[in-house]
Amino acid sequence: MYAIIGAGPMGLCTARQLKKYGIDFIGFELNGDVGGLWDIDNPHSTMYESAHLISSKGTTQFSEFPMDEDVAPYPHHSQMRRYFRDYAEHFELRPHYHFNTRVIEIQRLDKGWKLISEHDGEQRSWQFDGVLIANGTLHKPNMPKLPGTFSGELMHSSEYSSPEVFSGKRVLIVGCGNSACDIAVDAVHRAASVDLSVRRGYYFLPKFILGKPTDTFGGAVKLPRPMKQFIDGLLIRALVGKPSNYGLPDPDYKLYESHPVMNSLVLHHLGHGDIKARRDIARIDGQQVTFSDGQTAEYDLILQGTGYKLDYPFIAREHLNWPAQVGAPQLYLNVFHPEYDDLFMMGMVEASGLGWQGRDEQAELVALYIHQLQQGSAAARAFQAIKRERASIRLDGGYNYLELERMAYYVHKDTYRQSIAKHSAELKSELASQSAAFISSSAQ
Repeated sequence: MYAIIGAGPMGLCTARQLKKYGIDFIGFELNGDVGGLWDIDNPHSTMYESAHLISSKGTTQFSEFPMDEDVAPYPHHSQMRRYFRDYAEHFELRPHYHFNTRVIEIQRLDKGWKLISEHDGEQRSWQFDGVLIANGTLHKPNMPKLPGTFSGELMHSSEYSSPEVFSGKRVLIVGCGNSACDIAVDAVHRAASVDLSVRRGYYFLPKFILGKPTDTFGGAVKLPRPMKQFIDGLLIRALVGKPSNYGLPDPDYKLYESHPVMNSLVLHHLGHGDIKARRDIARIDGQQVTFSDGQTAEYDLILQGTGYKLDYPFIAREHLNWPAQVGAPQLYLNVFHPEYDDLFMMGMVEASGLGWQGRDEQAELVALYIHQLQQGSAAARAFQAIKRERASIRLDGGYNYLELERMAYYVHKDTYRQSIAKHSAELKSELASQSAAFISSSAQ
């Protein structure tokens, strides 16, 4: 029996794949229903009212469970919640879960794991053959210490829900990721003023090109990496210009070496003066903020759109092959522990265009591996050796990703999916041979 921690999208597709391959499991979910952060009514969700998917539905959806045709190319979070609830209903996953249940701790045993859960104040101990961790990567706020003391209102984007919080206030948004830019655009319509403090340059992509989602373009012809970066960079510059045209710093790195911002509306508002670009914060005194270029301004509210940290509070870091001062656990394919064959990190992966389908393929590989381990197959033993040797290898496709904590588990989509497909094919091949042998022996 295996345990799945989490009933968000990653937990759900993991449950689907374990069920598909006949692997017994029990799921644990902190909220009262499935969907994870996509359920805005989940008290643990970091969702906000205006949030939409930043990748298009066609490149994000599960291939065996496509979204309805009437769903917009970039669905609202409420449509995504409905989608994941329908997915759970379709594959009959809810009966496998214990909802409103927190995983307090998982402890290593001589064989398997002890899991301690809590429901309605009562704790319960379980013993499992293995654990699949799918509690997500976007729930522990990263709040860097500010240089000084701010006497106004300070919040993180994880706390943001509605633009009403900005009404009549002088607002400073710190950071320029996708959520920070979304929130800055929201603030324009309520705040007295909106400034955006940016430390480094970003690439901005429009959500549509010629009326079609941007992430549906390209891919038909595989270009060498340097050529793709050069050509796509020229296209983006032709479409939206350079960030410095809008008062923002230009990137000092190449396209795709950090996650791009899928938001051209923030550039629209910068160009119209609705948002003012600011440099990095140098000092804060009360409500006055001094920036690195010497300019100063006063604010009523500072919102830190500074992302999230990986957080697995229920398991000791030593069990995750996670060295100190390293941004993420060192796992093969961001999933497989080099030594443990009964612990899997599900969904600790980011890549432009990977979508939920890419994560579902990851989940299927894990299910195949568990199944073939149970069968004692040669293919499983071969993969066992590979994951031990390659835990520190990063599938970056040759891209020089920025040395940022949030990029520590970033991979190149095509390289990653090709590796997943190769290993899955090898395990499926032996599975097919086993099935053929069983049919042959039964016929005799």
